[in-house]
Order: sequence, then C-alpha cells, then structure tokens
Amino acid sequence: MPFQLPSYIPPDFSKPHLAAAPQAAFNIAPGDGVLPEGYHATSVFPEYFHLHGDGWRILPDSRMDCAVVLDEDGSLAVREARNVRRGDLVACGRGENGEDGIFVHTGGFGRIEEPSEKFAFRGRLTWESPFSIDYDELYELLHHERQHGFILWVAGPAVVFDRDSRQALVALIRDGYVHGVMAGNGFAVHDLEGALYGTALGQDIYTKEQAPAGHYHHLDTINTIRQAGSIREAVAAGMIKDGVMRALIEQKIPFVLAGSIRDDGPLPDVVQDTAVAQDRMRNLARRATTVIALATQLHTIATGNLVPSYRVNAAGDVRPVYFYTVDMSEFVATKLANRGSLTARSILTNAQDFVVILNSGLKRL
Repeated sequence: MPFQLPSYIPPDFSKPHLAAAPQAAFNIAPGDGVLPEGYHATSVFPEYFHLHGDGWRILPDSRMDCAVVLDEDGSLAVREARNVRRGDLVACGRGENGEDGIFVHTGGFGRIEEPSEKFAFRGRLTWESPFSIDYDELYELLHHERQHGFILWVAGPAVVFDRDSRQALVALIRDGYVHGVMAGNGFAVHDLEGALYGTALGQDIYTKEQAPAGHYHHLDTINTIRQAGSIREAVAAGMIKDGVMRALIEQKIPFVLAGSIRDDGPLPDVVQDTAVAQDRMRNLARRATTVIALATQLHTIATGNLVPSYRVNAAGDVRPVYFYTVDMSEFVATKLANRGSLTARSILTNAQDFVVILNSGLKRL
C-alpha cells in the first residue's frame, strides 16, 4: 500500500469558547528589533488568529519563538524579533486557547496515546530499543517525499568519516533522496579531505590507519580550497574527484554551511556571520517537509527551532513535517525528540551505520 500522509483535523471553531473568542490584538512595535509588551511567541504547532472580518486564519509559514506581524495587505508574517521594525503591528496575547484570539492547535494530527499498561518494561527510548519499524516507516516516507516533498538533511562530520557511509550518502543524493543539506565547516572539510587524501582528521576513512603527518590534512584541505576560491571552483577545476560536496554541486542541491567559533579556516563557503547563517538556514528549512538530522546536536536544535510541525500548501492543505534525529547518545536523541513536534522520531545508532542501512533499504523498494 503506498504511503499516505495523515489527515489533518482542523479545530472546531463552533465550540463555545472559540465561537465567542475576541479578535486578536496587535500592538505597535516601539523600535527596530523591539517587541511590544505582552507579545505572542510562536510554537511549532499550527496556530490560528481571530481577525476582524476574516474569521480564524492559520499561520501559513511558522517557526518557533518568533513574533507575528500583521502586514499592510492584511497577511500574517512570522518574523524573528530582530527582523521586526518600529511601527510594525505585532500580535499580543499569552493565552493559547482562544481567550486572546489566538488558538494553538496541538491535536491536528492526533494525540500521542497513553500507554495501555501502568507498568511496562522499556517505556523510555534507549539504545536497547528496537528500531526495525522506524526504518521501514522511514523507507516509505522518503520514497513518497522524493517526489512530493522536500527532504532536508542536517549532518555532522561523523557521517563522512567512514568510506561506506560517505559513499552511501552520495548514492542517496544521486538517487533523489536529498533535496537540501545544512551542516558546519567540519562536515565539508572532512568530506573534501576524504576526496583529496582519503583521510578524515588524518585517519584513513576505511582502514582507520593514521597517515604520516595526517594531522595536517584537514588544514591543507582548507588551504587548497581557499586557494581555489570556493568548493564549487575546486570541483569545476577537477580537484575534487568524489564525495558528498561534489555530488551536491553536481546535482545542484542547495546547502548551507554555518560557521562556529571553533572552526579551522574556515572554508570560503562557510557563513561566519551568525545572523546571516540563520537567515540562510531559515530560507532552506522553510521548504522542508522531512528533516533527517545526523550526529550534530547544535545544528539539529537550530533546525528544530526553524521548522514547524506542519506545512500549508498553496491550496490551504495542512500536512505534518517529519523530523528524524539519529545519534548514539540517549541524551541527545531524547533532547531533540522533545522539541515539541508531534512527528519527531529518534533512532539511537551510529550515524554511519544508519546512512548505509538507509541507502540499502531504499534500493530494495
């Protein structure tokens, strides 16, 4: 049976407390980047605003911890506080059940069921949990999303430290299961190091043997790419013979490399201004219908803040955004799964093994 997205259950606005709800209040922002008292901050859930003469309207493009601005044309815009301008009309009200003309809808795709037994073993996700069904469901989801969605990958360097996982990710890119990538300097550096030297941090990506003076390889890689001008120019010049970055460029897949204070170099393609990096990540994340985050806690949390639990298409249909986190750490997986999304899933495993298994499973469909 082909994969089917779950049906969205809209709020029942005929219920007395919603039918009698006041209109949402919008107050003037007192300065650039300054919100009025009592401003409303968005969540990852579908949110509705009661507007004069327009009834209840859903936010079409939301994300966590932002303000809602009523534009001059009557549209609702979700903006980070730093992007709010003096004089903007900002939604105010901390009530989320209609009492302030704002309704946060947490049950659009069904609620998490309570356990049938008051006591049961393995009630919490651990490295001992079985994940066979998670893989099978993910295969079906990605097969559907390849044609009907936007699959965004958020990747840490560990994914390209291994020959097989690096090759598997390249295969996934070429087979159409990767529509965008967000990562940091290290991910790109070590993939390019693999292309130039066959190592990651000086260690052979297959045998794990240390190369002579291998601790220079990632620095030499950065220097080589900086001399070429960019990753794209290095690929065009034939310097990068294989790897993930080459595949992304050849397949015209958009990517964002966001810098951090610990970066070596960094590569010329890395965005070092955090506000600019966040804007570019947001522009890519707002297209995502499925996110797969691998072994990178901070980039995954950042992406979780940029991606809501739903999308609204041009026809007004609402669908879930699926969010998968893959990590060996129970703490990381639990922390990321608890970001508030109804569709967040965690798989506790080595990210390298995950990519290889995923690629193999998708080829069997």
